[in-house]
Amino acid sequence: MTARRTRRRSAAYAALALGLAGSLALTGCNGSAKSKKSSSSSSSKSTKRKIIGGGTAAAGAGAGAAATRRTPPCPVSTTRLSFSQPSGPKGYVSVRYRNASSTLSCVLYDGPLLYFSKSKSPVPLMKGEGGNVLTLRPKGVAYAVIPTTTPAARGTEHKEVGVQFPGGHLGSRTPDQPLPYDLAKKYSTVSVGQSQITYWYGLLSTAKRQAGVGN
Repeated sequence: MTARRTRRRSAAYAALALGLAGSLALTGCNGSAKSKKSSSSSSSKSTKRKIIGGGTAAAGAGAGAAATRRTPPCPVSTTRLSFSQPSGPKGYVSVRYRNASSTLSCVLYDGPLLYFSKSKSPVPLMKGEGGNVLTLRPKGVAYAVIPTTTPAARGTEHKEVGVQFPGGHLGSRTPDQPLPYDLAKKYSTVSVGQSQITYWYGLLSTAKRQAGVGN
């Protein structure tokens, strides 16, 4: 009788242990599945954020480039240009351009092309790191400088100059032929010889520094 009870208890304990083991295994599987699902969901959300963010940045860059392309080049006009040559040990000729529009910006490329006294070649541009693009706001001004610190650079007096602006494409110029500018009529004759001219800059002090005649 005692032996039967012992066997029954052993069998019951064995069944109970088996049931607990199965329950624990099932719980572990469910936990692992939930963990994988959560990880997958987080990864998916992270990927979506990256895609959305990248798209927004690309769209912003594209919009900025499009806005630059829509800005027209600054027109060559004798009424917008002025020349001056102050005296002093660090001699120079300054070229000033003013955007006459009160509502529209315009773009200046590199520096002005100046043909003094009907010269066939313009005063060469100073060597720089690539091209220069300056966007002028309405009523904004830009400056370019020709250093005349030596007798050779100062050269002789000129009463007229032809003006062209570089275009947005390599080698392009506007207008097709240099626009005549009567320096004598503007009371601003200048003396220029073998020299170079800077790019356009938004400040005269910057242009002078680039030309080597700054303070």
